[in-house]
Amino acid sequence: MFKKFFILLMMLTFAAAGKETTMQSIYDFKVKTIEGEETTLAPYRGKVMLIVNVASKCGYTPQYDGLQALYEKYQEKGLVILGFPCNQFTNQEPGTEEEIENFCRVNFGVTFPMFSKIEVNGENTHLLYAYLKSEQPGILGTEAIKWNFTKFLVDKQGNVIARFGSSTKPKELEEEIEKLLKQ
Repeated sequence: MFKKFFILLMMLTFAAAGKETTMQSIYDFKVKTIEGEETTLAPYRGKVMLIVNVASKCGYTPQYDGLQALYEKYQEKGLVILGFPCNQFTNQEPGTEEEIENFCRVNFGVTFPMFSKIEVNGENTHLLYAYLKSEQPGILGTEAIKWNFTKFLVDKQGNVIARFGSSTKPKELEEEIEKLLKQ
């Protein structure tokens, strides 16, 4: 009940700010690619999604290697990894979108989809993250993202299946991903 109230409250807040709020499913959320193009998550319908808030100057930044390895291993089977840069945790993602994209490509060979910087906590929380957090709260039911590289696993039908903290290495998600890909 509280979860639905929170989403409604967020939607009303965004509506008051003039932001669109009509959501049918996770695929309807508007996002902006790292190149600045507005889109939705609709292109990923029918795929298993791993949605991650990322940063270039974080102790967990080396997880880009593991995320890219997962993407390369399972992309043909239907996995997509979506990276959302976030600068809310001690300014660990200060660069421009162009700098972030270049950093990820040059240092980690990232080829999975990356998006423009967003906020994952607070009054400017992106609606996608408000939804993800309400569907899969953290420890003790808290919704706040604790740090960069928090991961949300979404099944082929768009259901948010699990949430994993920053310390969970991408390799540790393989079993769960394989199960979802077989469904």
